[in-house]
Amino acid sequence: MKDFIQNEMIRKTVFIILAVLCLSPLISSPIALALGLGLAVFVGNPFEKNLHRYIHLLLQISIVGLGFGLKLDEALQAGKTGLMLTVVSIITVMGLGYILGKVFKLERPLSYLLSAGTAICGGSAIAAVSPIIKPDTKQISLALAIVFTLNSVALFIYPAIGHMLNLSQEQFGLWCAVGIHDTSSVVGAAGKYGNDALKVATTVKLARALWIIPVSLITMFIFKSKDSRIKIPWFIGYFILAILLNTYFPLAEKLSSSLTVLAKSGLNLTLFFIGSTLSLQTLKTIGIKPLFTAVLLWVTISVGSLLYIIR
Repeated sequence: MKDFIQNEMIRKTVFIILAVLCLSPLISSPIALALGLGLAVFVGNPFEKNLHRYIHLLLQISIVGLGFGLKLDEALQAGKTGLMLTVVSIITVMGLGYILGKVFKLERPLSYLLSAGTAICGGSAIAAVSPIIKPDTKQISLALAIVFTLNSVALFIYPAIGHMLNLSQEQFGLWCAVGIHDTSSVVGAAGKYGNDALKVATTVKLARALWIIPVSLITMFIFKSKDSRIKIPWFIGYFILAILLNTYFPLAEKLSSSLTVLAKSGLNLTLFFIGSTLSLQTLKTIGIKPLFTAVLLWVTISVGSLLYIIR
């Protein structure tokens, strides 16, 4: 079909129609991602070159919007619950990633990117440590392609496994926050499972994202880089501000439901954008050894965190 749709205007029209559809409550997070993938494969993304710069911005704005659906006590409880699991999982994944990199003889920067992306928060972690370890462009693209591919798989299978095991909202939210790489897919999967799962997953995942700072500092020491800057996820501060406004100011509380709905729509659109950038050409660049390494890391953190949660 892609060969037949050569007219740029038609492709742009299809893209815009699907994007608007993803903003409606009729479309769930997995469906939004699937529509993006379908567009990339069968039609082609006419905005692919310029879309990446907007994905992270839209995701950050949407995450801040979700803060208006949380109370401070809920956020503190969720963060406290996931703290120990976060620390153990990060140490485990980074250590295992180092071992697997040696076993499969991967380039050191690629191995480290895959480990950091799995351990903390996917593409954001990869973007944070890249200026420090200075990988080449191909290694960054490969790590991002693998992480986003596994994110796409997780968005579909995590809710199914959660229902099969009859996980509670809190259990599933915590599992998503630890086991899924990227914040967009964490929120997408948790939102499909339920509102309480979404609250837990969002809070724990953003608390987890703060580990970018100490991991970046350690990375500077490991790779002996003194002239690199650490990218701090400042939008998490706005997320906390949104929680405080919703907790202590009645006006913000009245607006919270509307802002939360808009934020969920924004996340669906984000997932559609992400799906539309994962073309078959991108997936074909993924090698067996890097993919196998990333899958082993992902399975380890997914199974390990699940066993800890349901113990």
